[in-house]
Order: sequence, then structure tokens, then C-alpha cells
Amino acid sequence: MAGTMTARGLRGMIQGGVSPKDYSAVTGVGTQDARRMLDRLEQSGIGHSIGGAYHFEQGDRLRAAIMMLEEGAARLDEIAEEMDWRDFEGLAGEILASRNFAVMKNLRFKKPAVEIDVVGIRMGVAMLVDCKHWKRTTPSAVSDAVSKQIERTRRYVAETPGAVAAPVIVTLYRHETEFVGNVPIVPIAGFSSFVDEFHGHLDSMRTITDGSGAPTAGTART
Repeated sequence: MAGTMTARGLRGMIQGGVSPKDYSAVTGVGTQDARRMLDRLEQSGIGHSIGGAYHFEQGDRLRAAIMMLEEGAARLDEIAEEMDWRDFEGLAGEILASRNFAVMKNLRFKKPAVEIDVVGIRMGVAMLVDCKHWKRTTPSAVSDAVSKQIERTRRYVAETPGAVAAPVIVTLYRHETEFVGNVPIVPIAGFSSFVDEFHGHLDSMRTITDGSGAPTAGTART
């Protein structure tokens, strides 16, 4: 339907003000459709118009992405491709929150400095998510990312008495979930399903407790 918000429309949501003509140029839709899309966003409480320009704030792209997902207007991977790394982390956090996980983003520890992109906690288990906005990668890069996320998980458990935590990596351009050292590498397109099944598959995932870093999972899958 003309004017329906699409994933491509996210790239035109520029902070500081954008006209329908500029939005049309950025997104590749017609000017009238651009105006309808911008009006639709404003009617949904996303952005506001002043003097013919539409102004967006930080977080508006994420809100628009969630709206599209709820309406089935675009696929999750299409949406993620149009988002930067901050939006990507926010999207992962929103998916966790929608499944009743308590969510923390950009959790930091000092000395030595460690930052965890997203932490989701439910039923006494923490999922520690590292968001990788990779377009291309190599096996060695994946292995390195897994090792670093395991170390972040060890640090989280060491700083959080009684914690049970599982490292997870979420990526953009993978077709299916795979495991490296019992750590799941999950495509964003499948992250919702992964979260739904998370607790049921903990016995096959690497989990860390008591700061030991020892896995409780079964045989590693790659």
C-alpha cells in the first residue's frame, strides 16, 4: 500500500530535521509516499513536524522498527540492515524485553574495563549478548569474538554473586544458528525464536557460574 512504512524508510529518519523531498531522496520512494510515511510516523508518536520538516530523536528509529515488526511490515533482518550498531543493540534488547527478560544495555565494569552490549535476565539465568553488525567475517574472527564474550561472561559472574550466565553472539548476516565452543552464534532474523527457546536449550549451551568459567554444557557443536 502506498505510503506504508518499510525497512528502507528507517534510513531517512535523520536527527535534526528532514523534509519529505530529502526523505524521498534518501529512501528512494516518491515524494508523496515519503510524506505519507512521515505523517504515519508522526501519527504513531514517532517524530514531529515543524515548518515542513520532520524531526526525530535518538530512539525514534528503534521505535519505528518495533512498530514495523509488530505490524509485519518488514522482516527482522531487513530492519537490522538499516540500523547502526546502537540501534542493533537496542533491537536485541527490545526483543528480550518483549519476552519478559529484565534488560540492561551497555553494562560496564572497571579495572580492567569491560563492556557488555546487552544483558537479559529471566528465571535466574542471564543471557549476555554481544551484537556483531558484521557483513562479512572469517572463522578466526568468529572464534576470537566467542573467546572475548566468554571472558566478558566470566567477568560478569565474578562481579555478580550467585549469577548463572550464558554468552551469546547475535549477528546480521547469518542464515541459521550455529555453535562455536557451545556458544550460540544467532542471526538477528532468528533471535526472537532463539529467545523463546533459550531456557529449554541451556543444557547444550555454555553457561558460567561462580566465576569459574567452566562450561556446564554437553558436547560442543560447530
